[in-house]
Amino acid sequence: MDEVVYQCKGLNDSDIEQLQRVEASMAILADVNRSDVLLYCLLTPEKAVVVSHSRPHSVSPVYAEPLAGLWVGPAQQPLVFRVLQGRFGLRTQRSAVANGAPIMQKVLPVRNRQGRIIAALCIETNLIEHERQRRRSKVFQWAVRQLQQMAARGELADAASLTPFGEHDGIILVDRQYCIRYASGIATNLYRRIGIMEGLVGKRLSELGTHDAEIVAPVFDGSHCIQQETDEGGRTWIKRGVPVLAVTEGWRRWSVLEPLLVRHLARRVQASLILIRDTTESRLKEQEIKVKTALIREVHHRVKNNLQTIAALLRMQARRSQSEETRQALQEGINRILSVAVVHEFLAHEEANAVSLREVATKIVRQIRQGIVAPDQQIHITIEGDDVLLPAQQATSCALIINELLLNSIEHGFQGRTGGRIALSIGVQDSNVRLSVQDNGQGLPADFDLRTAGNLGLQIVRTLVQDDLKGTFSLENTQDGVIAVISFPKGISGGD
Repeated sequence: MDEVVYQCKGLNDSDIEQLQRVEASMAILADVNRSDVLLYCLLTPEKAVVVSHSRPHSVSPVYAEPLAGLWVGPAQQPLVFRVLQGRFGLRTQRSAVANGAPIMQKVLPVRNRQGRIIAALCIETNLIEHERQRRRSKVFQWAVRQLQQMAARGELADAASLTPFGEHDGIILVDRQYCIRYASGIATNLYRRIGIMEGLVGKRLSELGTHDAEIVAPVFDGSHCIQQETDEGGRTWIKRGVPVLAVTEGWRRWSVLEPLLVRHLARRVQASLILIRDTTESRLKEQEIKVKTALIREVHHRVKNNLQTIAALLRMQARRSQSEETRQALQEGINRILSVAVVHEFLAHEEANAVSLREVATKIVRQIRQGIVAPDQQIHITIEGDDVLLPAQQATSCALIINELLLNSIEHGFQGRTGGRIALSIGVQDSNVRLSVQDNGQGLPADFDLRTAGNLGLQIVRTLVQDDLKGTFSLENTQDGVIAVISFPKGISGGD
């Protein structure tokens, strides 16, 4: 509910609680009635405001955007003001225009426990849907009118827990004898899918061999909404039971003078709506997606294991090598393999397709500390900035880039030194991912040119940035070291 409700004069805490119950009732009414439902309160005698707006899921809404917070005057909504000012009875309706299209408008008063009008419930239906409703069964029209009254009284508040009623959902109306009094065309087709070919109207639920009676029983017993998932003839259905309460004629004339008495004695559940959704196909798709996701995660797990096995074999080879240069080259290869394995490890354990760049960087830093940094070197590596989520391909490229830049700083920036600092920074700037590695080691040679640098690691970085990430790469001296900066558009990669 819009916060503007607290600016409406004359409303106390009890009134606002009543309006909140009405608001909770509006969604189901909007879906079943195929209408936009708006709740108006008076700000001043000449100004009303929309404190809540429910738009239907079962049909295109009248208004493209929610109107909560909109102020109107008597000239714009004369019928709303007449009801708010008590100049009409329970309800009335008239033709109106919304966004240039004709609509039918129906306004009901919302009363507090003392019977005072505190709001107006406005039901707005486009003309085509209004004519369709008029051609429906009189029994269904009666049920809809009762739902409108129930919503105005806040008696459908527990319907807020139900899943929305969509345009492909079926609806049937059952009386207290468990006899079907109305069935929509969609509902009839749904029951045909499970082998019930005859018409539904006039049949008792016990004749259908379905779980409908289990839905209806608690509705009649407890006057509250209920939702269950059932298996009907091999189909998976979600069924929602909604009570239809009605005021008996003998009590109608006392509805204003004795609202509490009417609430407890004069109304009873006279029928139940059963809203039916067939979720068979969507559940099968969900199951297929779960299976595919599990397979993909298993593939990533196996790839990670294979990469770690290759790294272990290369590590054994490095130990047997007599050449320091060979051992160094093998160790660099091991780190490149492990940096790719980090991404696959993440994808093997996370259900999301996006990879946390900060977590990838953290694991790569840990690997470098264990495998590259000598025990007598005091090199401190820190990670700064915000976390960034990337697609798997971009994350893989970034993992290799981070690995190469850190190795470059350690091998060249701190060669012959006992310690130093490396700061890895991750962030997003102007829709681009910005990745930087800055060290306080010895600077670049005076004749250094990134375009012609023969270092294999820098060549790998340059290729990945330009070809894979479609970004830019710079490497330059600072006052106390070197900074490498990578920038690339998030979510764009050069491969398929």
